[in-house]
Amino acid sequence: MTSKKLVNSVTGCADDALAGLVACNPNLQLLQGHRVALRSDLDSLKGRVALLSGGGSGHEPAHAGFIGKGMLTGVIAGAVFTSPAVGSILAAIRAVAQAGTVGTLLIVKNYTGDRLNFGLAREQAQAEGIPVEMVVIGDDSAFTVLKKAGRRGLCGTVLIHKVAGALAEAGVGLEEITKQVNMVAKAMGTLGVSLSSCSVPGSKPTFELSADEVELGLGIHGEAGVRRIKMATADEIVKLMLDHMTNTTNASHVPVQPGSSVVMMVNNLGGLSFLELGIIADAAVRSLEGRGVKIARALVGTFMSALEMPGVSLTLLLVDEPLLKLIDAETTAAAWPNVAAVSITGRKRSRVAPAEPQEALDSIAAGGSASKRMALVLERVCSTLLGLEEHLNALDRAAGDGDCGTTHSRAARAIREWLKEGPPPASPAQLLSKLSVLLLEKMGGSSGALYGLFLTAAAQPLKAKTSLPAWSAAMDAGLEAMQKYGKAAPGDRTMLDSLWAAGQELQAWKSPGANLFQVLTKAVKSAEAAAEATKNMEAGAGRASYISSARLEQPDPGAVAAAAILRAILEVLQSQGSLALGASKMKSEGCRAPAARKPPPASRCCWQRRPRWAGWSMTCCCFS
Repeated sequence: MTSKKLVNSVTGCADDALAGLVACNPNLQLLQGHRVALRSDLDSLKGRVALLSGGGSGHEPAHAGFIGKGMLTGVIAGAVFTSPAVGSILAAIRAVAQAGTVGTLLIVKNYTGDRLNFGLAREQAQAEGIPVEMVVIGDDSAFTVLKKAGRRGLCGTVLIHKVAGALAEAGVGLEEITKQVNMVAKAMGTLGVSLSSCSVPGSKPTFELSADEVELGLGIHGEAGVRRIKMATADEIVKLMLDHMTNTTNASHVPVQPGSSVVMMVNNLGGLSFLELGIIADAAVRSLEGRGVKIARALVGTFMSALEMPGVSLTLLLVDEPLLKLIDAETTAAAWPNVAAVSITGRKRSRVAPAEPQEALDSIAAGGSASKRMALVLERVCSTLLGLEEHLNALDRAAGDGDCGTTHSRAARAIREWLKEGPPPASPAQLLSKLSVLLLEKMGGSSGALYGLFLTAAAQPLKAKTSLPAWSAAMDAGLEAMQKYGKAAPGDRTMLDSLWAAGQELQAWKSPGANLFQVLTKAVKSAEAAAEATKNMEAGAGRASYISSARLEQPDPGAVAAAAILRAILEVLQSQGSLALGASKMKSEGCRAPAARKPPPASRCCWQRRPRWAGWSMTCCCFS
C-alpha cells in the first residue's frame, strides 16, 4: 500500500515544489523550460564565480533553500531521488555564464547519477569555452571499509555550499575555491540513523523496520543503512553514532580528537519531531564535550532531508579560525540558520533563578499533627491520580492528544518528590501557595496552569482565618480565577464542571451550624455526578471544543480527575476523623472543650470528632 502524500500528481510533484518555493521567495527565479532555480540578481555576480548544485528532489530544503548571496547561485533539481537532466544542468551553466560570471563551480554529492550527469554537462560547457570545475562531496562516515564507489554525499554538502559561497562572495577565483573546498571536504563526516523508512510519492516504503529496531548509517534516498541496532535512548544512540564516526579503525572516520574544534550539524531527515531533535542536540553536545571536543558552532534543524524519514544525521566538520569566518559570513539563503558567531563550548548556558519571596513563618509548626494530616491527604491524592493515569488518557484520546492522565501523574510524582524534602506547611494558605508554584512548574499543560490559578486564588482568603466560611470563600476565589483566565463556564464540559458543582454545595459552610462532613460528602457526590454528566455536554472550551460532539461519548477527563481528587481528600479526612479548618468551624456546631483540656492561649486549636467503639466523643487537638 502506497503512503498518502499531499501532492497534485506523482509526476509533477518536483516541479510544483520548486515552483512554490520560488513563488514565495522574491530572491529566486525559475529558468524557463527547466527545473532550475537561480538567484534573481544574477547581474550582480558579474566578475565573480558562480556556484551551482543540485540533485534529486525530496531533500528539501536542499538544495534550493540554500540559494542566495553568500551561498549558491542556483540549483538544478531532478525528480524525487533522481539525478537532474544533463540538458537542465547545461542550461543553468549557460545562464550564469551569460550573466558575466568568470567561471562556475559544480558542487555534486557523490552518487553515480549525479556524477555522470553533472560531469557530462561540465564537459559540454567546457567545450563551449565556459570555465567550469566540479567537486564531488562524499562525507558519509558509515562504511568501515571503503568501496569503489566511495563515500556518499550527505548533509555535510550544505557546509560546502556555505564555505564556497563565502569565498565566491569575497571574490576568490575558481581554481582557489575548488582547492579550498576539496580540503574542507576531507575534514568532515556525517552519519545518519532512522526509526523507519520513507516513501517516494506513489510508492511503498523503501524498507521495513520492526518496532524495536533502528537503522544506522543510511543514506538520504530511503536506502537501508550499514546495520540495524536495537532501539535505545537518545543518549545511547548518539554515543554509538559518535563512536562510529570517530573510530580510527573506520576508513571513513572523522579525525576528531580531544582538543579538536568542530562545527556540529544536527539534521532532521524529515519526519523527526522538533522535540526529539532538541533531545538529540543536547545529547550530542554533552557527548562531544565529554570527549574534550570544542563545539565552535552548532546548527540544528532540517537542512537535507529524505522526504518524511523520521531520523537524524550528525555532521562534524573540523575547523580553525579562518574556516569559522567563512561559516559565519553573511548569507541571504532562506534555509541557512541565523547562527550567532559564538562558541557553544564555554558559553554560560544558565542563570540563577530569582529567589522566591520569603513568606512569613506560620505559627503552626511544620511537622506537627496538622502538617502530617496534610501529607496524608496529598499522598492519597497522588496515589489516586497515578492509579487513574491510563483511564484518564483513554478518556482524553477522544479529544485528540490523550495525555490528561500523563499530565496528572506528572503532578502526582512532583508532589511526592516535594514531600520527600520535608513536611508540608501546616498553614492551609501556605500549603496551597506552595502547591500552586509546584504544579505551575512541574505539571505542565493547561491543567497545570488552571490548577495553579485555582490554588493561588484559593490561598488568599485562608491567610486571615481558616474557618468554614473562609474555606467556602477559598473555593469561590479559585473558581472565579479559573473562569476569568480559562474562559470556561459551567456546562462547557471541562474540569470546572466538577469543581463548580462542589463549590455550590460548599456554600452551606457559610451558614451557622453547618455539618463539616455532611456538606463535604454532598460536595464530592455532586462533583462526581457533574463529571459523569459531562459526557452529555457539548464542549464549549478547551481542546475538546474543536471536536464534534458526536465523537465525545465519554466524560471529560479533567472533570473526572477533579472529582477523584475531592473524593481522595474526603476519604482521608473521614479516616482521620478530623478536618483542620480552624477552631471556629467546630464551635459553629455548638462544641465545647472539657475544662481540663482547655488549650493554652497561645495555641491554635481545632475541635474534632474521634470515633470510638461506643460512639463519638469530643476532644481538643492543639498545635503550638
